[in-house]
Amino acid sequence: MTVYAAARQRAPRPTLRLRLTLLNGVVVVATGLVLILLAWLLVGEAIHPADQLQPGAFVDLADGRRLDAAAWQAQVVDSASRELLFKGLLALLVTSLVGIAAAYVVAGRALRPLHQVTATARRLGEQTLDQRIRYTGADDEIAELARTFDAMLDRIGSAFEAQKRFVANASHELRTPLAVMRTEIDVTLADDEADDEEFRRMATVVRDASERANGLVDALLVLARSESQRGRRLGRKVPADLADGLRSAMSAIRGEVDRLGLSVTTDLAPAPVVGDPGLLERLAGNLVENAVRYNHLHGRLWARTGTDGDQVFLVVGNTGFEVDAIDVPGLFEPFRRGGRERTGARGSGLGLSIVRAVCDAHGGSVTAEPQEDGGLEVRVTLPAASSTPVAAGTATVADLKSF
Repeated sequence: MTVYAAARQRAPRPTLRLRLTLLNGVVVVATGLVLILLAWLLVGEAIHPADQLQPGAFVDLADGRRLDAAAWQAQVVDSASRELLFKGLLALLVTSLVGIAAAYVVAGRALRPLHQVTATARRLGEQTLDQRIRYTGADDEIAELARTFDAMLDRIGSAFEAQKRFVANASHELRTPLAVMRTEIDVTLADDEADDEEFRRMATVVRDASERANGLVDALLVLARSESQRGRRLGRKVPADLADGLRSAMSAIRGEVDRLGLSVTTDLAPAPVVGDPGLLERLAGNLVENAVRYNHLHGRLWARTGTDGDQVFLVVGNTGFEVDAIDVPGLFEPFRRGGRERTGARGSGLGLSIVRAVCDAHGGSVTAEPQEDGGLEVRVTLPAASSTPVAAGTATVADLKSF
């Protein structure tokens, strides 16, 4: 098997350039043969001068011979046909050789960008993703292929850079609580006079840091789970209602809302979907947590759900610090909190990244719009459930007085 594979590698490859050249040669030869045959038939039909003479007429030739007109005509036709075939085949041979050579050269020039694509692909690596073909020839299919290849390299380069940033940011976020825990433990153990109160303080700091690290790990797992299902069939698809998930999320963060004195306004109409309830609940929870975390004292929070044609929507907005419109796309990137005011120990910066990943996994979309007086409004749109009716119900401000 190895010898056979080596023999195949040594054998000439039927390259595209060779195939195009052979095809052009076949076309040239076939066309030439058809033309020669047609000319031969036309000559045989056209050369009949003796047909205009009387039967039994003779023709006196320049060399003194006297031939019967019919015999002379046959001789002329036969000589013209042989000369036509000889010169025609000779011309066909020369034309074919020139045509094949020209086709080989032209095909090579036309396929040169393909060799550039191959050479660029062979040179590609993590450190050479900045290389491009940058084809400047005619605007044809080759140019389209070169542009497509360059665009693919742009996407791959962006993905590599995003992956590097993600790994670096995740490492930094995890290193911080681990460093806090180690420092607290080392300082406390090094103090020979540390009492029970000091050890309790150390335990509290270590617990808080471990909770932060655990929350970050959980968020990373949810993000990985959501992105693994992007563009693929969800591992779990059951009927759910975005309104129910939003109610649960708001109930879970009730204490923080009371502490900040936030004014809450809701309009939770049914929003039936089919998907993974765990991911959808995390989606609603992240939006509500962000709306509370980045709000200010005595601010406002509003939430709406409902159906719009064949889609359902979930809207969560909040007052808070001003967000520049140019910073909005970055908020959906991992570990991006958006500006000085939204940066700090609060949260891991994965909330909206998880929201976007969950939306992608369910075939939906998410957008964010900064508010004029500060804050942000996030709108999630998902395909509505086409079957399996969900119990109707609407929550108003009065229904959430106890919230």
